[in-house]
Amino acid sequence: MILEVNDVSKVYKSVNRSLTVLDEVNFVVEKGETVAIVGASGSGKTTLLGLCAGLDVSSFGNINLAGHNLNNKTENEKASIRNKHIGFIFQNFQLLPTLTALENVMLPLELQDRAKEAGPKAKELLERVGLGDRMDHYPNQLSGGEQQRVSLARAFSNTPEILFADEPTGNLDDETSVVVEKLLFDLNKEHNTTLVIVTHDMELAQKTSRIIRLKGGKIISDEKVNA
Repeated sequence: MILEVNDVSKVYKSVNRSLTVLDEVNFVVEKGETVAIVGASGSGKTTLLGLCAGLDVSSFGNINLAGHNLNNKTENEKASIRNKHIGFIFQNFQLLPTLTALENVMLPLELQDRAKEAGPKAKELLERVGLGDRMDHYPNQLSGGEQQRVSLARAFSNTPEILFADEPTGNLDDETSVVVEKLLFDLNKEHNTTLVIVTHDMELAQKTSRIIRLKGGKIISDEKVNA
């Protein structure tokens, strides 16, 4: 087991009302699983991803990630857990604009004081995603698909146990999406990483081994696919 979500709720309170975005959500993800979390806009899927990754705090319930109970950790402790165990892929890439593609991919390893292996590992991953000739380019010199391939390389650079992907093809055209999806699943298999994807794209979701559907902040189904 790599991720356990127990009775997790997220409630936003204002002066005269409260909004329940997630309502007593429960599920477990085993090591090596590929899971899609799907649902309409406003169903709570991106909020849930943020909670699972320790980027936000649940109002009720507990989340256990890679053997750590996130609810009793400080922000610095959660940042350390993320750096050691988690990879991220975002819809809007979130590359640092002042760093080259190579430097962006090296960064997670440098943050782990693994600077000696950072360069060779980053070059190997950029070659793997087909960007061996673009290593010295800055994000604004790359297309959207190329930027997402850099973010893929960065996500796998610290050999994460679990990878969280938030609408990884949401900003890409159909042709580029196919390339990025194949790289994502191929790299995930090669590194034996657990993969959790938030998406509204059912074609992408069907490529995982399990689909969790959210509606109104509740899980309405949790089904194995491609069995």
